[in-house]
Amino acid sequence: MFLPLPLYAFRIPAGFPSPAEDYMEGKLDLNEELVDCAEATFFMKVSGDSMVGAGIMPGGMLIVDRSLEARHGQIVIAVLDGQLTVKRLYDRGGHIQLRSENPKYQSIKVSREQDLQIWGVVTNVITRLD
Repeated sequence: MFLPLPLYAFRIPAGFPSPAEDYMEGKLDLNEELVDCAEATFFMKVSGDSMVGAGIMPGGMLIVDRSLEARHGQIVIAVLDGQLTVKRLYDRGGHIQLRSENPKYQSIKVSREQDLQIWGVVTNVITRLD
């Protein structure tokens, strides 16, 4: 769905207020900014707090691209033994782990006997500020 929104041509100062009307640049389509491959992009809501250190909060929305090949260090949607999870992929020297971004949770070491599929790569996070 195309929904053009106003785009202002300056960075917003976090200090002294500035009149924004003078800086309107045009319209912004969030699909153009956040989606590279529309046919392979999905949105997923987050539950749980294992990724808060990466800015992924409970209730946040993930933008996931299934066309990307997952690389070491990326945040991925993984299916491990039939269970979906969002974690940071660690893939070095034949050792694969799914790492949390919250010290309350341990990394998941993936053994050769386990069934791991990378469902997609998280490209963006949308978090509502309350």
